[in-house]
Amino acid sequence: MPRTSNAAGFEYPPSLWNHIFPALAHEGTTIQSALRSRLMDAILDRRLPPGTRLPSSRELAAMLKISRNTVVLVFEQLVTEGYLDSRPRSGYFVTSQPAATPAELPDTLASHIHPQWDRRLPPRAHGPLWLERPRDWQQYPYPFIYGQFDVDLFPVDAWRECSNMALAQQEVNLWAADAFDRDDPLLVEQLRRNVLPRRGIEARPQEIMITLGTQNAIYLLAETLVKTGSPVAAEDPGYPDARNILQHCGARVLGVPVDDNGMMVTSAMARCELLYCTPSHQCPTGVTMTTDRRLAILRQAVFHDFIIIEDDYDAETQYSGHALPSLKALDRSGRVIYVGGVSKTLSPGLRIGYVVAPETVIERVRELRRLSVRHPPSNNQRALALFIAQGHNDQLLRRIRTTLAVRAAAITSALHRHMPGFRFLEPAGGSAIWLQGPEGLDTKVLAEKALRRGVVIEHARPFFLDPDGPDNYMRLGFGSIPAEKIEAGILALKKSLD
Repeated sequence: MPRTSNAAGFEYPPSLWNHIFPALAHEGTTIQSALRSRLMDAILDRRLPPGTRLPSSRELAAMLKISRNTVVLVFEQLVTEGYLDSRPRSGYFVTSQPAATPAELPDTLASHIHPQWDRRLPPRAHGPLWLERPRDWQQYPYPFIYGQFDVDLFPVDAWRECSNMALAQQEVNLWAADAFDRDDPLLVEQLRRNVLPRRGIEARPQEIMITLGTQNAIYLLAETLVKTGSPVAAEDPGYPDARNILQHCGARVLGVPVDDNGMMVTSAMARCELLYCTPSHQCPTGVTMTTDRRLAILRQAVFHDFIIIEDDYDAETQYSGHALPSLKALDRSGRVIYVGGVSKTLSPGLRIGYVVAPETVIERVRELRRLSVRHPPSNNQRALALFIAQGHNDQLLRRIRTTLAVRAAAITSALHRHMPGFRFLEPAGGSAIWLQGPEGLDTKVLAEKALRRGVVIEHARPFFLDPDGPDNYMRLGFGSIPAEKIEAGILALKKSLD
């Protein structure tokens, strides 16, 4: 390869180019992208100063053993972007007037006087408690965590089929437009006809709004309904992020205890303006609220004039007995706002949920959605609509119930055999089990010990309103661990108690 000189007359030996492009074919991306990245890096960090003449496309292609067309495409792209000049009969040169780099910025722009972010950011009124899990939890042999993706249950072929259908030209024409003031009509119709009726809910299209998952739905509702200082009743223990959202929006959260029949009726309900609950499978205990308790809470709502946000947590994963009608189905006064989603059954990463509420509420929440995310991705809405319409969702739910029933039996059997000192209710649905350990047990410490044995669990503290609440509880999820690994995982957890 001939030596290449820059505008100042310096000649670059071939070894320079070997240094810029080592192992180009092993970048983990396309050859074209890798070549562009290497050239860009060399230009921006001045290894190739302005005026440098690059090898010809033929020379560089021969050196890298790649297609000459690939090199030409990259060169032309960098010319278009202003990093290279193309000179007739001379070749390609690094432009003599590249974009400013940090080293060239005026001193006034490179000042070391940084903003005082602590002064600019508003103080946290409440220190949120989060559920903690390792980012690489899938690498641990015994992941007893809740609500996460199980690759063995995800219907890859069916979802790919529906995604491809959604990409057909006639479908693209339907969902590609801006839809800040509406949702995919096919998805809304599938929810009305095939999903909500199973929960006993009838709703008109204008009473349904799609969200980025149930958590986004709770946030939009809280922003709409909660004023600073509003008393809001919520289960204790309960869903940490719902409580965090309510407090972030200014609510004064009133903890309501939970027993074996679900959320209890207490004096807090006489003082609240809003009540949040998870009656189907309470988070985190897994208890199903009885019909009598549901009716009692609805009577309290009418008598004390408060609104209920019903988070229909794990409603469609009932594998023992029959699922009870939702609170929304029993409501006769229009006080229940219903929140549902597909994260727990299809995939957390899909981020599709929905709100069912009176039209006037939907209008206000939709305005807030427009200001925050505008609207959820319409292509995913259409793919989910097709997934439901083609019957794949029903098939998936049957498979999930069967799988979870086997895992629930395995974990309850293992707990009875190996951890007799712990109290728990055998689950009839859902994918988690709530354990009360002996007095004096600190499950946060236990979680740290268990992790060293490859066991991932969720300790108690984030679930309780009082950060100094009981430490001897923990939640074991079984939605992401194969049944054949459960007993070994429980044994490893038992050893962590020593």
